[in-house]
Amino acid sequence: MLLFTLFLVNLHPEITKHLNMKIIRLFALAISLLSLSVSAQTMPEAEEDTRDSILIERYADSLRVYAQRIDSLQAIGKAGNKLSIYNNYKLFAMPTFYHSISSDLLTIDNDDSMEDNSVNTTLLRMYLDKPGLVTGTEKKLKDAGTIREETKTTIKREDVELAKNTEPIPDDVVDMPVHVIVKKPNFWKFSGDHNVQFIQNYVSDNWHKGGESNYSMMAGVVLQANYNNKQKVKFENKLEMKLGLQTSKSDTVHTLKTSEDLFRYTGSLSLQAIKRWDYTMQLLAYSQFMRGYKSNKDFVYSDIFSPLTVNLSVGMKYNVEALNKKLTGKITLSPLAYNFRYVDRLALSKNFGLDEGKHTKHDYGSSVTMDLAWQMSQNIKWKSRFYGYTTYERVEMEWENTFVFQLSKYITSNLFIYPRFDDGAKRSEDNGYWQFKEYLSLGLAYSF
Repeated sequence: MLLFTLFLVNLHPEITKHLNMKIIRLFALAISLLSLSVSAQTMPEAEEDTRDSILIERYADSLRVYAQRIDSLQAIGKAGNKLSIYNNYKLFAMPTFYHSISSDLLTIDNDDSMEDNSVNTTLLRMYLDKPGLVTGTEKKLKDAGTIREETKTTIKREDVELAKNTEPIPDDVVDMPVHVIVKKPNFWKFSGDHNVQFIQNYVSDNWHKGGESNYSMMAGVVLQANYNNKQKVKFENKLEMKLGLQTSKSDTVHTLKTSEDLFRYTGSLSLQAIKRWDYTMQLLAYSQFMRGYKSNKDFVYSDIFSPLTVNLSVGMKYNVEALNKKLTGKITLSPLAYNFRYVDRLALSKNFGLDEGKHTKHDYGSSVTMDLAWQMSQNIKWKSRFYGYTTYERVEMEWENTFVFQLSKYITSNLFIYPRFDDGAKRSEDNGYWQFKEYLSLGLAYSF
């Protein structure tokens, strides 16, 4: 049969020119398919198994090559409709004989050549070269049906239930009890400093409270409670307490004396005027805790409420904030001030500017108070307090300067310099109305 086919295709040109070449080629193709199928049925079993394995291997190779060809064509956009998913799946599904492929190629009116359709051409070559691999038929696929059957049942109107018109369902609202806590704003601010220092102390001979140069130990506490409603009202309170004790070998009368003794309260009530200026009323009161002596003398130079000084003033306060907020504080100028002084020990009345035999003294004048803090560096801070009061007949001034050297978190060294002027006290032959106090200390400090 194969020889007959070749004979028809290779007829003498004189004969074939009278025949339609396309009919002869289609006829030859049909005869070849028939002969291949017959030969496949009569092939010995062993030989068929060997050839099947070879054909399977070659078929797998051809599939890989064709897959690469499809990918390349799709990448450059030349595949077109002929490389659709519907046609491509035939190459990778179970080998199946499709009647449409052979019928299309055997149709005389079909102008398309076999090379125009790559999928059909590949399958046709498999039918001719490896007929043993084709185990399925198109009829079996149709009998199996599609993966998704279309619904053919007609839905009648009476089977449809119409929903009633209802309001849209709102989102779920979680009804849970909420515990609301309303807190009033806290306009109070509390702070404080505590320190225990070892002191080298110097006191001039005419110091108004007595004392002597020595080495001693001192403890100090500064407490502040300030109210600020962030609008216009400020109420500031500051309580300072210092007590230093000393022993002196040169003193044969006293085994323990005070080197520092202070109890002072400063309070102010302010109402903001403009940006940094406040109308203010200030109260200043100070005294001491214990008796004050000099070495080898029993005479008491000062005592609790001897003296007690109270100063009430009205004026303006300026809030200082300079040097990139490193210098802060306040300066109070009071053109109107009332000064009250009380001395419990009558023997000390004259020493503190009172008339002899009088416990109290009242006078009026003007005062100025300055309280500043300057953070000079990370470990050095300067705290300064200046107070001045005058009745325009006498002047009383004191300037406290404390240089704090922060050696570690809790260890500090303090240098305290305290000049004082009071022309209402008894004049000294060496220092006049000036009084001095100085100490250098090393100890523990804690702030909150």
